[in-house]
Amino acid sequence: MENHTEPHSSAVRLDDPWYAAPASGRGEPADTGAAVPAASVAPTAPERGPGAADIYLEVQRSPAFQEVRGRYRRFVIPAVLTFFAWYVAYVVAATTAPGLMARPVAGAVNVAMVAGLGQFLTTFLLTWAYSRHARLRRDRAALDLRWTVFEQKHEQEMAQGDDR
Repeated sequence: MENHTEPHSSAVRLDDPWYAAPASGRGEPADTGAAVPAASVAPTAPERGPGAADIYLEVQRSPAFQEVRGRYRRFVIPAVLTFFAWYVAYVVAATTAPGLMARPVAGAVNVAMVAGLGQFLTTFLLTWAYSRHARLRRDRAALDLRWTVFEQKHEQEMAQGDDR
């Protein structure tokens, strides 16, 4: 890329690392390489229906959404607290009770190694339990909510199309 050192009216500093590679449609036209003042490049926002946010707020307030969120929280909060307590217990035991952690279990394997491997095992078990919980208790309800939102947005778009 070429580095422009000529003065221009935009507020971009010459030592700006992104100056030589402006984003598409911003800063310089693709055909000339000349700088364009930032004020002349008007960003265009996609038009959305006036009620899109209302649909999402309505869904968020619905009993079905609250039930899905409640099921999520009833699983995640205790799981995170339990796993965090288990992790902190391992760290505290490793620092305050080195004799206990060094106690052999089988051959060269000691309590610290078993507990460390237990950390990995509980991570995998927690991942499995989370995915199972999501599949059995939340996915169907979340999918139903998604279809409800899709249908409401589709109806809204159709109504806006009829108004035009």
